[in-house]
Amino acid sequence: MNRNKYLPGIVLFIGLAALSVKLFGNPNFPEHPYKYFFPDGKEHQEASPHTSYPSSQDTIPIEERYGDFLNNPNPNPFDLNDPPIIEHSVDYDPATGQYIISEHIGDDYFRPPTYMTSAEYMDYQAKKQEREYFNSLSGLGPAGSSTGRVDPIAKVDVKNQLIDRLFGGTEVDIRPQGNIDLTFGAEFSNVKNPSFTQRQQRQGGFNFDMAIQMNVQGSIGEKLKLSTNYNTQATFDFDNTMKLDYNTDAFGEDDIIKKIEAGNVSLPLRGTLIQGSQSLFGLKTEMQFGRLRLTAVASQQKSEQEEISLQGGSQVQTFEVFADEYDENRHFFLTQYNRDNYEPALKDLPQIKTLFTIQNIQVWVTDTRNATENIRDIVAIADLGETSRMTNTNPGFQPPAIPAFTDLNGKPLPDNNANPIYSALVQDRRTRTVDRAVNELKAPPFNFQQGRDFEKVSARQLSPTEFTYHPNLGFVSLNVNIQPDQVVGVAFEYSYKDSVYQVGEIAEDIPQNTDTTTQNVLFVKMLKSTTQPVDLPTWDLMMKNVYSIGAFNVSREDFKLDIFYDDPGEGKKRFLPETNLQGIPLLRIFNLDKLNVQNDPQPDGVFDFVEGVTINTRSGRIIFPVLEPFGKSLGSQFATPADSAKFTYSQLYDNTQFVAREFAEFNRFTIEGSYKSSVSSEISLGAFNIPPGSVRVTAGGQNLVEGVDYEVDYNIGRVKILNDAILNAGVPIKVSFEDNTLFGFQTKTMLGLRADYELNKHLTLGGTYLRLFERPYTQKVNIGDDPINNRIFGLDVNYSNDAPWLTNLVDKLPLYSTKEKSTITFSAETAALKPGHSKAINESTAGDKDKGGVVYLDDFEGSVSTIDLRTPFIGSNGWVIASVPQNDEQNNNPMFPESQRRDTTLPGVNRAYLGWFRIDPSLRGQGSDQGNPYTLPIRQQEIFPNFTPTQQFGDTYAQIFDVNYNPGQRGPYNFDVPGGTSFSAGLNSGGGIQ
Repeated sequence: MNRNKYLPGIVLFIGLAALSVKLFGNPNFPEHPYKYFFPDGKEHQEASPHTSYPSSQDTIPIEERYGDFLNNPNPNPFDLNDPPIIEHSVDYDPATGQYIISEHIGDDYFRPPTYMTSAEYMDYQAKKQEREYFNSLSGLGPAGSSTGRVDPIAKVDVKNQLIDRLFGGTEVDIRPQGNIDLTFGAEFSNVKNPSFTQRQQRQGGFNFDMAIQMNVQGSIGEKLKLSTNYNTQATFDFDNTMKLDYNTDAFGEDDIIKKIEAGNVSLPLRGTLIQGSQSLFGLKTEMQFGRLRLTAVASQQKSEQEEISLQGGSQVQTFEVFADEYDENRHFFLTQYNRDNYEPALKDLPQIKTLFTIQNIQVWVTDTRNATENIRDIVAIADLGETSRMTNTNPGFQPPAIPAFTDLNGKPLPDNNANPIYSALVQDRRTRTVDRAVNELKAPPFNFQQGRDFEKVSARQLSPTEFTYHPNLGFVSLNVNIQPDQVVGVAFEYSYKDSVYQVGEIAEDIPQNTDTTTQNVLFVKMLKSTTQPVDLPTWDLMMKNVYSIGAFNVSREDFKLDIFYDDPGEGKKRFLPETNLQGIPLLRIFNLDKLNVQNDPQPDGVFDFVEGVTINTRSGRIIFPVLEPFGKSLGSQFATPADSAKFTYSQLYDNTQFVAREFAEFNRFTIEGSYKSSVSSEISLGAFNIPPGSVRVTAGGQNLVEGVDYEVDYNIGRVKILNDAILNAGVPIKVSFEDNTLFGFQTKTMLGLRADYELNKHLTLGGTYLRLFERPYTQKVNIGDDPINNRIFGLDVNYSNDAPWLTNLVDKLPLYSTKEKSTITFSAETAALKPGHSKAINESTAGDKDKGGVVYLDDFEGSVSTIDLRTPFIGSNGWVIASVPQNDEQNNNPMFPESQRRDTTLPGVNRAYLGWFRIDPSLRGQGSDQGNPYTLPIRQQEIFPNFTPTQQFGDTYAQIFDVNYNPGQRGPYNFDVPGGTSFSAGLNSGGGIQ
């Protein structure tokens, strides 16, 4: 037993001893450290290159290399190469005519240099090249192995007869250019928001992104070309292009396959009835069988076909405006007087019956540009200068019973002295100070309400180019966009008969103080406040009878406008059916057709083009000569109240534009027409990045030549007519082009086949077949978005030949001689379209009878938006504290009489505590709450016994929304005394959420 205990130690000792003898018992180990390098003990002598000192312990002996690296390279493949710090160099010494072969470490020699004569060096180079040549024939690399280092950018020679025949050469050339940016990181956040669950409070993850911008040009031989441009940060899909082109046209006439293209391809066609496409992505093949040449394409279409028509260089544009699309917050009456006299003044067009003439006007808007010039602090007063329909309710600031100034009809004229407001403002100097104006106007004697009766803002005076005004009708039109929270104020002087009146203060009359602490404000008339209550008189100052048609500098020539009524189920009509106005055109009903072309009071069925009254040609806006064209003005002409309620759109004038659009059943009137833009040789296509070659221009049905008759800037989408004779001829010009679709949900697929048969060099027959179809994402599609499945067939013939006899015939005419070449060109084509739709929207009956395609006018099921009642967050879809229930007129709810005291803190005296929350599922039933039924997790089967869990493993727990109500604890906004958290309201307490 004891012997076996020490046996492992004895064996270990014997093994260590044997290893020591093996390692340190070599009798050939040199005593001198440089004995291997100088075996004779003579350090000055060069060691023989054939002397070796093998080690009997090494399986593969490692020997030192003697001589230079050219004549005596290391033959041992297991030996390591020289480290990079050792520099090898071969230098020519012109003094001795020899080559110096040296190895350096910095400025010191690693080995003694050796020398070669010129003849020896030439012999060395010849043997080296011969060795490399035979290695290349054997498939060996530079190092004598079959796996050498290959530059992926270098040209690769593939000397193969088959590849040479297929690709027209063996040279492979790939030229990439670009960059790749990698972003890798991590982003974590911990938001200590108690309304979030603990799991929602901790958010984060890894952030990995890669940006590639690469352009690759490649080729194999001369037949196959590759071109690609890829950018992961491209704005649109059409910015990334890829094309593989295989072309054999230049190599012979016997090849059947002439061209194969893949990627971004095009299908240009010569005809005018069937136009090809330049923006396709797919496969295109061209083949030739004798005189027949076939072109086939299968691709996805990435563009839409558009067309623009012009007449004499002027572009014809159409417009369609609905009744609810009036120009909002742009046009304002200056006072209620101007609004009330608007329709009477235009009763006898083209004469404007008024003596009201504006002499000077200044317009102010809230400064949102941080401008430094023409900036003033203004106080805009709603009732300044008004004589009727006052906004404020203060009895001391109402107009006098006997007006100070009246017109010829006895109506009071607007003026600063038309009511007591302006005189009171001037007498109280505190209202003029910028830091006290608001408080003084809110306090007695004014008792004005900010936002309703007045506004105090830092405003910018508009320049004369930023607004226009009608001097007689008294309205102003702004050329700048006004935001809903901006204030618009005005000050103006006008003349009536021989007197001049003023409303508001002109900036030059009230100089601005340089002292910043006592700056004075400017009192102006308020046209628009930060809020626009529809029940205030200022709401009516905004004109709702002006519509923009989207044109500028409209000319009267060829301008057309009409009004249509969309009769449900019957289409658009120019009259109102089944009413007493049935035989009257809508233009005449809306007072837009009272004159003829000579402006005589005789309707002619054409829109009355009266500058500044019915149309603003500079901004392209249509103005109705009535205040509420689709409201009271229309309703007053019906014979029965039923017709008035059916056709009028009164909600458009009694509510905001947003609310009025909810009554879509009354929005059935449209303003439609066309106009010509100004004559110009440049035509804007309204698109950018147009596919090159997709623009076609015809003049009078004749195709124009790009580069000769017109030129195209495809980047900005502009066509310039170079031939002035085309513009001067006045012939209709049509420009057709392809617009790359920026956004699309349906995939369009195009299949096409083009055949050209050349009977001879003068006569060619052609045929075309195209099919364009879409595949919808769902079987439910809205009307107008139904997927198409169209087919088009076409035939064409083209003949072109020289006609010298025509030249000879013309030469026989007297006084005429020509030597120009004459040609005869003839072309004819015909096409047929077979429209259809995708079978994916077909609907079948129980008997499998196909009923055809079905589209949805409205999908009420798809418009359902769910609101999770379990969400405790405060917000638009969350719960908030409920208001105190109010009593009704029948005294059905007398429990909370304090709810009527809204101007005090009494409504909340009986409010008890009520809290709502949702516990994180991971915290339910944890710790000391394991036995608490209010915090335990609840399985859905406990609530719905027939519920089947969708999870394969485990139970499905319900997400519980908890409400905690304590009638004895004081709730929020409860200011009852005494203080503390408890109160004794008893059964009269309450709380709620809504």
